[in-house]
Amino acid sequence: MKDIYYHGQVYAGDGQFCQAFLVEDGLIAAAGRDEEILAMATDGTRCHDLAGWFVVSGFNDSHMHLLGLGGSLSSAQLSNHTGSLQEMLDYLKEYARENPPSEGRWLTGRGWNQDYFTDAARMPDRHDLDLISTEYPVMLTRACGHCCVINTPLLKLAGITGEEKIEGGSVGMENGHPDGRLYDNAINLLTPYLPVPDKEEVKRRIRLACRMLSSYGITSVQSDDYSVNRQIPFETINAAYRELEAEGELSVRVYEQANFTSLSQLQRFVEAGNITGKGSSKFRIGPLKMLGDGSLGSYTACLSRPYADKPDTRGLLLFSAEQMNEMVRYANEHGMQVAIHAIGDACLDQVLDAVDLALKEKPRADHRHGVVHCQISRPDQLRRIRDLQMHVYAQSIFLDYDNHIVASRVGDDMASTSYSWKTLMKEGVSVSNGSDSPVEPPDVMRGIQCAVTRTSLDGTGPYLPQEAFTLEEALDSFTICGARASFEEDRKGRIAPGCYADFTILGQNPFETEPNQLHQIPVTACYLGGRRIFGAPFETERN
Repeated sequence: MKDIYYHGQVYAGDGQFCQAFLVEDGLIAAAGRDEEILAMATDGTRCHDLAGWFVVSGFNDSHMHLLGLGGSLSSAQLSNHTGSLQEMLDYLKEYARENPPSEGRWLTGRGWNQDYFTDAARMPDRHDLDLISTEYPVMLTRACGHCCVINTPLLKLAGITGEEKIEGGSVGMENGHPDGRLYDNAINLLTPYLPVPDKEEVKRRIRLACRMLSSYGITSVQSDDYSVNRQIPFETINAAYRELEAEGELSVRVYEQANFTSLSQLQRFVEAGNITGKGSSKFRIGPLKMLGDGSLGSYTACLSRPYADKPDTRGLLLFSAEQMNEMVRYANEHGMQVAIHAIGDACLDQVLDAVDLALKEKPRADHRHGVVHCQISRPDQLRRIRDLQMHVYAQSIFLDYDNHIVASRVGDDMASTSYSWKTLMKEGVSVSNGSDSPVEPPDVMRGIQCAVTRTSLDGTGPYLPQEAFTLEEALDSFTICGARASFEEDRKGRIAPGCYADFTILGQNPFETEPNQLHQIPVTACYLGGRRIFGAPFETERN
């Protein structure tokens, strides 16, 4: 069956525009002017009048946590209730009344941010959560995912005393006792006690997240799922995706950023036949994913100098240099791409050293190893990223919050060379975009606005306005640049012959919209492989 979409404002990618395109067997068969494409109609061709709507290739969120998003949507939504500590606690009490945990289950939530509290200049602690319950475990994860707070019953269940020695993590203390706050690798102390979802629950969470992603016009994601709960075997997660694909229920193309914390885990994964690129058009194995450090908001991103507003810490490295080097070396030797989270500049040094060492030992012409986030940086590091021909997975939406804190956290000098994604692009570095959802909602138009304006959505800024993307660059960062990150630029990211018929229809032309209004543009419809997965159908005329 052939479908023609015509009379549209179609952004084809790479600065190119057209009016119409032909879809056949799930692929774009042709794109061009209305008269050219309509002339290709044959008996039975369905023609759809776009009536001037704006069309862009399906959005690609190049770093997020799809399974984590599904889990977050199944728990207390704290991001909408973080204006004050009391507001959060009141919401949780109501949530607990309406959703009491069954036996053996925990009350969980994600999205709090102490920087938004107007009534308390601190993170919540176990005493706050004990007001919710002292009968069952309560665990609330900060928006960034690098810190959580638990109540007293959960501290006792996990046997946490504060005397634990944790590389790359710490237990918050108060008067010689744990205060309920766990940072980065210390969160793993809870892993043996976490309720473990079975495969059907994993599938339910994937479906839930996919529905949300489709509503934002997202047709592809690069997702870190193995780190959501270390007790879920990667085989279970892979099987869940593949079963959903076979059942016709996987409405997003997934490139799995395979997160492991030890060489032995990675070796078992690779020896089982899992290497970058293996899989189908809907679910493929991507890079080795590693978490190098924490976040700015929780003071756990690892800096080369003390935090300006907390000089007693420089943050945390989650791996030793030796551990990171050996895992990156093994991945590179076995044909695996790598993508490593680095927010602080000290962590970025460690990541660049590991990649440099691996490539010197085994050079690869098109490795596409990458840095996830690449936030706090120095000019010398930007040059090394260029010279190593690395990819950068940026999150422009982070500017919405970080504009408020970056200078106070790291100082004006360091802030003046950070979040420098446009500089990297000018140097020829491929920079894709994403949300890190559920850290932020997977709302692409919000991310595009922050990329173009360099301001927060409330107007704070601009922060380093010379680093602003053009609108074309911002759209490309969520489409073709994401495709480059997964070696799929010949199949994704453009409205062009040979590419998947993945496209998104917006309710307004962003090129005719004020930059500070871009986030208000709605997604009208979303198509995957030529099949509508969100929105109402267009009028169809049979040839």
